[in-house]
Amino acid sequence: MIPPETRYDDVLEPLRSAYDGRAAWRDQHVKEEWKLAERQAFRDRLTPGARLLEIGAGTGQDSAFFQASGLTVMAADLSPEMVAHCKTKGIDAYEMDFLHLNFPAASFDAVYALNCLLHVPNRDLSSVLAAVRELLRPGGLFFIGVYGGETNFEGPLDGDEHVPPRFFSWRTDARLLEFATEAGFEVVDFHPLELGGGRRFQSLTLSPNQRLSPNQRPR
Repeated sequence: MIPPETRYDDVLEPLRSAYDGRAAWRDQHVKEEWKLAERQAFRDRLTPGARLLEIGAGTGQDSAFFQASGLTVMAADLSPEMVAHCKTKGIDAYEMDFLHLNFPAASFDAVYALNCLLHVPNRDLSSVLAAVRELLRPGGLFFIGVYGGETNFEGPLDGDEHVPPRFFSWRTDARLLEFATEAGFEVVDFHPLELGGGRRFQSLTLSPNQRLSPNQRPR
């Protein structure tokens, strides 16, 4: 059971087990057209040869796309089964969680995070965003795609087919943007997608705020 005051450390092992158990199924999943469009739009913002890190990479479908499009790609996921699927696609992939991204500072021109930061509890999201910010070069871009928008909610969802059920955090647009700016990012683009069936997707592209002095930057 998820504790009332959920911490990032509380959700890691349940998430790892849930995604290990569904890795093969997820690798066969065909991405929806709107996800492909969001992915392409972010790719179009990047220059050929840019270094991109995908976090929460899953089985590496998006990493493989970025790599095939001429980017230098690395991938990270907390699930060893997911990482194994990434490697079979020829992706340089590592078993890492969001607070232990063991790469040198300013290593990447871009970071891509699709439907993974919705597993981070609010109390730890600022630390995760700050960790990503440290990995970006000046002028780098950070894509965040999550579900949410109407209410703030944290906890497992009824009917989740993963075992154990996964923890989710839905955030309103205002709350998500507040987290981003507090972590030292500028908003390059934000737009929600109304997907029907009660689903709402938040697409957010960020860049480190270079106007902040070092002592103003969140840590």
